[in-house]
Amino acid sequence: MNSRRTFIKTAGIAAAGAIMLPSFACTPSAAKPVGLQLYTLREVIEKDVKGVIEKIAKAGYKEVETYGFAAATGYFGMDVKSFKSLLDDNGLKAPSGHFGLDTFLKDGKQDDLNAAIEGAKGLEMSYVTIPWMGDALRTNLDDYKKIALRLNEAAGICKKAGLSLAYHNHDFEFTKYDGGTGYEVMLKETDKDAVKFEMDIYWVVRSGNDPIALFNKYPERFPMWHVKDMDKANNTINTEVGTGTIDFKSLFKHAKQAGLKHAIVEQENFSKDPFVSIKESIDYMNRELV
Repeated sequence: MNSRRTFIKTAGIAAAGAIMLPSFACTPSAAKPVGLQLYTLREVIEKDVKGVIEKIAKAGYKEVETYGFAAATGYFGMDVKSFKSLLDDNGLKAPSGHFGLDTFLKDGKQDDLNAAIEGAKGLEMSYVTIPWMGDALRTNLDDYKKIALRLNEAAGICKKAGLSLAYHNHDFEFTKYDGGTGYEVMLKETDKDAVKFEMDIYWVVRSGNDPIALFNKYPERFPMWHVKDMDKANNTINTEVGTGTIDFKSLFKHAKQAGLKHAIVEQENFSKDPFVSIKESIDYMNRELV
């Protein structure tokens, strides 16, 4: 996880007891294309962008989620138009990208947000997704209230560009303060129609929280999920979907309630060849979940 935090900085938990909403009870998920967060293959993608994208498509993925965009260098050293052509050639869409927006969240300066919007539009994305917030931005609940205001503001700017704004969680959002958690503040104090959330299932579970309880309390706020399983022997590492401790079959019964539109595999560490791993994950998802 430290590598992810370092990258984003340099580049630009059970709440059980919530009552099920009857209209969503155990609703099975409709078939959805399975995506892959490209950060999963960060060790190899910049060495062979075309080869990696081709292997992702051959594994059966229909969508990817980007990371690391920069206005000067585009996506993985490819300009936006060329990277879009590469995705098109392999039958892949990119509904979301991860864009670091700490500068905007801190002081409202729009340079990074404007660049993210252009990068997202170039790939015909639906979502500009914030993957991380620096430590200094989130020291107490008042900080999270300020963040919520910025998220609403950013969502309005994105909407004018034909995009939606989403926020991706880790575990720090579930730190308990007097009066609640930062995640609760963001969910309660952002416009439910404008600000969406990409739930990283692994981090919600690892933080000691229940995804279904959040779906119950905040229905239709979670159009994207990071489908990332937890190793049975060591909960600090990931494993192939369906081989760990997270009960994804139960979670996917609540897909409609959550508002799920994009199920995105992510794995940050491996005990086998990463391409074998991502193939095993999508095969399980296509067979058992979506």
